Amino acid sequence: MLEAAPGMADVTEGDSVAVNGCCLTVTSFDALSRVLSFDLLGQTLRVTNLGNLRPEAEVNVERALRVGDRLGGHFVQGHVDATATILHWGPQGADYKLTLEMPDEANGLVIPKGSVCLDGISLTAAEVTPGQISCWIIPHTRAVTNLRRRVVGERVNVEFDMLGKYVRQLLAAAR
Repeated sequence: MLEAAPGMADVTEGDSVAVNGCCLTVTSFDALSRVLSFDLLGQTLRVTNLGNLRPEAEVNVERALRVGDRLGGHFVQGHVDATATILHWGPQGADYKLTLEMPDEANGLVIPKGSVCLDGISLTAAEVTPGQISCWIIPHTRAVTNLRRRVVGERVNVEFDMLGKYVRQLLAAAR
């Protein structure tokens, strides 16, 4: 269950809503209490950080894109590919730097200045080294997402760039 944000007033059963970047189907919405409910599969709990959430945890929530809406980030589907562990998170001058330990399946899917989605936040990978990526976060993004509450050691949901996943699959099939 999740308390709905103000922009969710017209959500209905069956709608897709991303929670920490994980696309979920609304199973019920109580407009009076403003509570959204979802069914979570065992697979969802295994491959995302949703199983680690505690009551009152802050999450990023976003409605599905409608045809005709303006697209301000990169294409993401809400299909979490993996989780990554926060190695460093803190201020660097006026900005913030987030460094993550990436799983092996990330090799080749994140490139410098490429897109990566972390807990549903479309970001640019500034630095990519074997097993790690770093993203520079502007103060606005920190202020309006759950990043402001994140700490070293926590896991974030990762969705790799869709184009990179297709290229990897096509190259594997060609071999």
